[in-house]
Amino acid sequence: QVHIVESGGGLVQPGGSLTLSCETSGSVVDIGTMRWYRQAPGKERELVASITRAGSTYVANSVKGRFSVSRDNAKSAEFLQMGNLQPDDTAVYSCNVDTPIGNFWGQGTQVTVST
Repeated sequence: QVHIVESGGGLVQPGGSLTLSCETSGSVVDIGTMRWYRQAPGKERELVASITRAGSTYVANSVKGRFSVSRDNAKSAEFLQMGNLQPDDTAVYSCNVDTPIGNFWGQGTQVTVST
């Protein structure tokens, strides 16, 4: 089993920055591709960014140039650096990971961009 905990969400003003963290723990050592999804009220879930174990990254066009993704394989952790946040970025951000025993989700962390 893999346990996932996201942190770093909160309330931020437009133009502000946040860094989200996704920490994994459990019996699985080899964490594969790690992803960040977000879902805003009334909208479909959106893939925001992903990073393979080797470090290849994907960032959605909607956040390109403002968000970046990174990971620490030694800590089995993933990070989402978010800059120039806008109200449309308000959503629950969730971490998703591939492992040899399956795909796992975290509970999510709320990001609210508002004055």
